[in-house]
Amino acid sequence: MIRALIEFSLQQRLLVFALVLFLVGAGLFALTTIPIDAFPDLTNNQVNIVTEAPGMAAAEVEQLVTYPLESGMMGIRNTEEIRSISKFGLSIITIVFDDSVDTYFARQVVNERLQEAKTRIPQGVEPTLGPVATAFGEIYQYVIEGKNHSAMELKTLHDWTVRPQLRTVSGVNEINSWGGLVQQYQVLVEPERLLAYNLTLHDVFQALAQSNSNFGGSYIERGAEGYTVRGLGRFEAANAIEEVKNVVIKSATGVPVLVKDVASVEIGPAVRQGAVTKDSKGEAVAGMVIMTKGENSKAVIERVEERVKTIEKNLPAGVKLTPFYEQTTLVNRTIHTVATNLIEGGLLVITILFLFLWNIRASLIVACIIPLSMLVAFIGMKAFGISANLMSLGAIDFGLIVDGAVVMIENFISRLNVVSKNSPTQSWDETRKQVVRFSALEVSKPIVFGIVIIIAVYLPLFALQGLESRMFRPMALTVVCALIGALILTLTLIPALGSLVLKPAHHEGHEMVLMKLQAIYRRVLKGVMHWRVLTVGLALIIIAVAVISMSRLGTEFMPQLDEGALLIETRKLPSVSLTESVEISTMVEKVVREFPEVETVVTKIGRPDLATEAMGIYQGDVYVILKPIEEWKTVKTKEELIEAFDKKLKDVPGVVYNFTQPLAMRLDEVISGVKADVAVKLFGDDFDALQREAERIKAVLDRVPGHADVQIETLGGAGELHIEINRTEMARYGLRVEDVKQVIETAIGGQAATEVIDGRRRVNVVVKLPEARRRENQAILSLLIPTPGGERVALGQVATLKIAEGPEVVNREDSQRRIVIQSNVRGRDIGSFVAEAQSLIDKEIKLPTGYYLTWGGEFENQQRAMKRLYVVVPLAILLIFMLLYSTFNSLKYATLIIVNLPFALVGGVAALWLRDLNLSLSSAVGFIALFGVAVLNGVVMVSYINQLREQGLSVHEAVLDGASSRLRPVLMTALVASLGFIPMALSTQPGAEVQRPLATVVIGGLITSTLLTLFVLPTLYEWVTRDQPQEEALFAENLNPTIES
Repeated sequence: MIRALIEFSLQQRLLVFALVLFLVGAGLFALTTIPIDAFPDLTNNQVNIVTEAPGMAAAEVEQLVTYPLESGMMGIRNTEEIRSISKFGLSIITIVFDDSVDTYFARQVVNERLQEAKTRIPQGVEPTLGPVATAFGEIYQYVIEGKNHSAMELKTLHDWTVRPQLRTVSGVNEINSWGGLVQQYQVLVEPERLLAYNLTLHDVFQALAQSNSNFGGSYIERGAEGYTVRGLGRFEAANAIEEVKNVVIKSATGVPVLVKDVASVEIGPAVRQGAVTKDSKGEAVAGMVIMTKGENSKAVIERVEERVKTIEKNLPAGVKLTPFYEQTTLVNRTIHTVATNLIEGGLLVITILFLFLWNIRASLIVACIIPLSMLVAFIGMKAFGISANLMSLGAIDFGLIVDGAVVMIENFISRLNVVSKNSPTQSWDETRKQVVRFSALEVSKPIVFGIVIIIAVYLPLFALQGLESRMFRPMALTVVCALIGALILTLTLIPALGSLVLKPAHHEGHEMVLMKLQAIYRRVLKGVMHWRVLTVGLALIIIAVAVISMSRLGTEFMPQLDEGALLIETRKLPSVSLTESVEISTMVEKVVREFPEVETVVTKIGRPDLATEAMGIYQGDVYVILKPIEEWKTVKTKEELIEAFDKKLKDVPGVVYNFTQPLAMRLDEVISGVKADVAVKLFGDDFDALQREAERIKAVLDRVPGHADVQIETLGGAGELHIEINRTEMARYGLRVEDVKQVIETAIGGQAATEVIDGRRRVNVVVKLPEARRRENQAILSLLIPTPGGERVALGQVATLKIAEGPEVVNREDSQRRIVIQSNVRGRDIGSFVAEAQSLIDKEIKLPTGYYLTWGGEFENQQRAMKRLYVVVPLAILLIFMLLYSTFNSLKYATLIIVNLPFALVGGVAALWLRDLNLSLSSAVGFIALFGVAVLNGVVMVSYINQLREQGLSVHEAVLDGASSRLRPVLMTALVASLGFIPMALSTQPGAEVQRPLATVVIGGLITSTLLTLFVLPTLYEWVTRDQPQEEALFAENLNPTIES
């Protein structure tokens, strides 16, 4: 098949060129249509159930809402985890599915279970499914600003003008908002007036509900015309306050009692659970665009920005939308980093090719493989739905891609030079075609075998699951597609072009340099082979040192991507009011704004309008948007800036901080439910016991070097006003708890009796006590409750009030309550930090019966990934060994070549140590890629030595001659592969943090594995074969067929 493909390419060159043009067109189309992201979306496959339960405390939400719904979700097939959060008025349940389950099918299954489960929760509480989005879906965040507009006006503009228009943008799933004041028509009832007229809140509520409706009287005819009968009884927005005031509640002795007789009516803000501040200048209104899962973030943001321009034209003068965080900046920076590294790597590869080949035409032919194979990769990415991002493109090494083309073109030149010397006057057109044909066939099998080896080392990555699969499978698919494209082009386009444009070239100076280099190498190799025991012994010592050093390297899940922004999570006392929380957040912003490195600061406090996040009033996310690092003045690195922030923010009392980045925080939270590097999850039933044991564990973590931002997840401390029912008194009056519940929910919580329609706006008419009276115990106790007998009973006659403390939040995981003690790690790797912390906790903490702990956060991801890599890496080595054995049909030679891997390991470990980098998933993939190239060089060396032995040379001479002859291809392969990664390893641009360990490992490993290939491998070859007769030497006909002269 390979032979036929080469023959076809030489006979049908025009067709080959036409197919290449078609490839260019298809590749460019794929390139312009594939999604572009900064990073692959690592969010697990999950469905959220969001249930708002107004007025319910956290403990009640857990018992009455969360637990029944959670129980209904148990037993769904292919679920990996169920966790939940119960807070005041809110329940969020997260069901994590296996990645193989279709998202929409998962939602359908959950929805079916939900229909049955919601019959077991209180009436009026309606669970809904969360948006079809991921942690990376929060693509565009903005504030709406206007100097001469109030917070209520800006909120109204956002919710009824901006939000509806942004929701229609293709790819947008939802628009969420924080801050501002939601407008209401408030009927503020005075308890004393109600008492004077012997009325209840229920009377007021019913009167309003029954006094705001249109009605119809069907259709009438008058003469030749027909009329639809309409009764216009709804409140008119222009005069709504007066109309509400004049609603009749009842008529007493012929005198009507109006709403205005017992209440004041005004426009006011709804009770809110969140706020936004900006640049320490006070409150603001913020919005967030949530992208539909699977969409192209860059394209969606572009469409959003276009729509924003249109919206701003229709906003009042002075009002504008100002983005403060959008992913386009990060996407553009990381893609620029990837593109720069690829271009610079490609130029280095082409330079090395020219220096070794000393033939500009040959170098350009090889160079054309680079863009063409990338176009094949883009076509593959389009077909498999892979986005162009830091990971999918970050592992592509042009040195590996052109390796086969280098071998083929080098053989072309060598053969053409030989033929031109022997027949200098003959015609070149047909001769060149025949020489190219024979040269291509000569090396086609080793080329195919070499690329198959490199592809094989990536195959085990497809066995990864979960988070690791989402991270590295796209990368493996992209690399494999590029390599397959390079292989096909090497067997088709390279012969076609070579037979057209290559000419023999004799460069005496260049050839003399190579010959001198070979002579020096031969002399050194002869000495090394003479001292083979010392050589092999030294090699074993170096390998042993590397293995020991590897066990002492720091470990982490992945290097943290620099997002160009920081997120400071703030946590105050759980009992703090929203007003106080806003003031404290403003103080925090003022401190942060003092740093010249900061561009802008926006703080989101509490939960948004759509309860997709379970943050309390005491919590805040401070978005710190940074200037480009080139403009920084007081610090040089992000770590130094965080330390400076941490030190300065200690001046703000009563606040606990956690420093992270926006995407990193959302990813950690969505994947593991924890916003930190390391989390100790403590499980048990009793709140007090959980809190007590958590304090003990925190005290241990505080003593571990490297700890930062150690916090206990808030559990208790929420202030509660208890209305304690006296059931004996209730029975005397024939009252039920439901009667009291309705009065309290209306008077204190505020209930919408009806609404005023103003164009497309809907404004609630809410009945409640005045704000000042809501805070007074006496006003609450004087509320009248209607009895079945028609009497009115004051609440104080059947209940008492008491200030108490209750749980702020109840977290559950796999049907058990849990509390988290979390910590970030600074100045140390996560692996060693957790190992020391685990040792101390195991030694000092003895948990009560029924309580247990697990470790989570980013560390959990790291542990899971490393366990799978312990399977994947040996599997890759086994695949390589099987390929070697199938090629050489000899355990001895397969083992001899596989010895390259420990030496490759030596260089990789040394490079990580020298650059102070941790062992991570990125570096692990670097080792996997390195193994393929390391083995390839060994195959080149051993196969050629075997060929010389077949021709009758002794083992010693075959080793010396074979190693000397293979010096150029071995060096060329190693140099193009390693230099292709040099820009990646040295780059300091955003995104380079993730690529750096991978590139460092490949470069360091290739240095040592090349030294082994050139010195230790020949020495070992002679040692293990010196006593064998020549007839037993392995023939290399499968790899190195010769051409008859």
